[in-house]
Amino acid sequence: MKEKAEHKEWYQLDLSAIVYPTLQRRDFSSVYRLSVLLKEEVNPEVLQQAVDRVMPRFPTYKSAIRKGLFWRYLEPNNRPGPFVQPDVKNPCQPMYFNANNRYLIRFYYYQNRISLEAHHSLGDGTGGMCVLMTVTAEYLRLHNEAVIENGGFVLDINKKPTPGELEDAYMKYANAKVCPPRPGEKTYRVRGTKEPFYTLNIIDGIMPVSQVIEVAKRYNATITEYLNAVLLYALMTKQEEEWHFKLRPVKIAMPVNLRRFFPSDTLRNFITMIYPGIDPRLGEYTFEEIVAHVRGYMRYYINEKFLRGDITTNAATQSHPLIRLVPLFLKDFVVKQFYSKVQDRNSSAGLTNMGAMKVPEGMKPYIERFDICMGQPFSRRTNCAIISFEDILTINFASSIIEADVERVFFRKLVHDGIHVKIESNREMITE
Repeated sequence: MKEKAEHKEWYQLDLSAIVYPTLQRRDFSSVYRLSVLLKEEVNPEVLQQAVDRVMPRFPTYKSAIRKGLFWRYLEPNNRPGPFVQPDVKNPCQPMYFNANNRYLIRFYYYQNRISLEAHHSLGDGTGGMCVLMTVTAEYLRLHNEAVIENGGFVLDINKKPTPGELEDAYMKYANAKVCPPRPGEKTYRVRGTKEPFYTLNIIDGIMPVSQVIEVAKRYNATITEYLNAVLLYALMTKQEEEWHFKLRPVKIAMPVNLRRFFPSDTLRNFITMIYPGIDPRLGEYTFEEIVAHVRGYMRYYINEKFLRGDITTNAATQSHPLIRLVPLFLKDFVVKQFYSKVQDRNSSAGLTNMGAMKVPEGMKPYIERFDICMGQPFSRRTNCAIISFEDILTINFASSIIEADVERVFFRKLVHDGIHVKIESNREMITE
């Protein structure tokens, strides 16, 4: 029995997590940020107590990454930490596997904001949000004596994690009878001046959800479809304004939360990518045509059948018996070359939408809004992340280039459509 218990203490990286450590560079880690803004200033001492009480509930986040001969894996991390820190101007800094007592998760505070940063090898935004919301709920219980029920993103810290929370859900559903091919055509990439090392430019647009819904309905679209179309419009406009030898397709890499289609409680990665886009080589697009194209694409591809095929394609490589026997350093070399020369060039920007945040009733009076940041882009580009709470929707752009042309066109389009946008940033905004 003891031998069996020890065997369960380590976790093989899930199907998505395998890639993220491979892409690690001195100036890049796959790190994302989630933030909750309270209606009162955060007490860091109480926040640390909450973190200490909650982290054992999430063994795959209270872990360190280790390297084996053929694969990396997560093992329990019982070192001191993670420690709550004052926030920094440039978030989502690289996470080095041997630093920070080997933790791949950080907690920050600033005035009324609590932020969590996590390495993508631990889990996706859904898993990270469960950690953040459970910490926030415990903080409010300790600091405000608030009565907050468990449910949704708030987990019971007195219960052990279920097997479903720790599973690699990809392998459970990778059972399609065909592996659909992947598109590989090179797309338009934004040209820009690279910022110095460790500099991440953040631009937030804060607006009423009700106004965005109203405008999206005018175009017969959902919020996600409408905002995807606005980003494509901004990228297309940027390409047309630049000098170019030839036009290229404009595509967005958008993660889809597979939990919506395949039953799973996993707190690890369970997403796949779709690529809505337009091809300006076919002719000029009106904005209405872009919206219609995005709407048709997303309603055609976002369904259980296509997504299962995509999971199966991803899993086919890992499960191949010969690939499993290839040493890790060779796997790293091949994956890095493929990602930098093929996969990363398959999209012009990234966009993720966490959707409308639902919290226990006892938490609502204490929360102002949420923020989300996709983190440092792998190459010179911009990443866009969306989240909403009650009637506040936040759109966050993260970029490692100086120019903010795409962001400027994006928010101007929203304002032109009648949406009132408040801009916040960690940089000096360039105005005309």
